[in-house]
Amino acid sequence: MAMRFLKMHGLGNDFVMLDARGQDVRLSAPLVRAIGDRHRGVGFDQLIVLRDGDGADVTLDFWNADGSTAGACGNGTRCAARLVFDDLGTDRLTLRTERGLLQAEHCADGRIRVNMGAPELTWDRVPLARDIPLDPLPLDGSPAAVGMGNPHCVFFVEDVAQVDLPTLGARFEHDPLFPERTNVEFVQVIDRSTLRMRVWERGGMITQACGSGACAVAVAAALRGLTERTVRVILDGGPLDIDWREDGVWMTGETALTFEGTFSDAFLAGAA
Repeated sequence: MAMRFLKMHGLGNDFVMLDARGQDVRLSAPLVRAIGDRHRGVGFDQLIVLRDGDGADVTLDFWNADGSTAGACGNGTRCAARLVFDDLGTDRLTLRTERGLLQAEHCADGRIRVNMGAPELTWDRVPLARDIPLDPLPLDGSPAAVGMGNPHCVFFVEDVAQVDLPTLGARFEHDPLFPERTNVEFVQVIDRSTLRMRVWERGGMITQACGSGACAVAVAAALRGLTERTVRVILDGGPLDIDWREDGVWMTGETALTFEGTFSDAFLAGAA
């Protein structure tokens, strides 16, 4: 059976979407890496598989471009929600991820809002390699750790434009303190309701935006008393509005469908 895909993005954070609802779509790490190759495949920051609901409107699996799996992906969740909203013709739905059941809303202005769940603020849930305080961590730059279904290491800096993101991102992603590696965010506080963020995502890349990362930096900034619990996070690809409520961290932003296509048999055979 031909394997079709859609290409979407949320603020330039781009995704290959595979719809496995009602059909058998099998992936392997080599195939995911081949699809993620921006020269010989399609290219993506994450690959997302939509599966039948299991008590929700849809279940989501996330893959990184290096062929590893991810427990959460905020912008990808919003993109998937947009597809399901279009299918169901509704403005509210439930998605299942490794985090559990997440609620999504289709806003009147066309943006998509998702509740990414409560932040994970204990060492074993981030996770860290040992039982230590999450803020500050014993690393150069005194970052904070936050879990959002995936690990985040948040640095507060004076000017994010001056950060050597490729060097520092790769260094801290693989720090032994993070047994599952980590996403690395550098954040500049503009005012009590605005943050400027750049991100190195686990899997070895700089991305235009990271939804779970924006949630993590909003939580870290609020816990340090630097901002309120409702902030706008400005990323390289555009803004996300984050609202840390009692029921979880809500994230609102734009999504876009770019194109769709079908993988050739030769491509799939070569990537097997």
